[in-house]
Amino acid sequence: MLLDFFRKNKKKSAQKAKERLQIILAHERVSNRAPFLDDLRNDLIKVISKYVDIDPNDVEVSLQRDNSMEVLEINIPIK
Repeated sequence: MLLDFFRKNKKKSAQKAKERLQIILAHERVSNRAPFLDDLRNDLIKVISKYVDIDPNDVEVSLQRDNSMEVLEINIPIK
């Protein structure tokens, strides 16, 4: 019976550690920007401004990661 007590605590401890690791990984995914996003934003501004009047300060580029998928979101308001 005493052995069962330690096994239950070990499972709870392992589950808590797993949950903490998942939280840390999710935080790192959100906080780490892809290094190319600033360059991509600048290139998009150069190309699109040749054809359409835009405000470079309003251009937003973001990369969102979800488990097995990455989504590149580009928002360029046109004047």
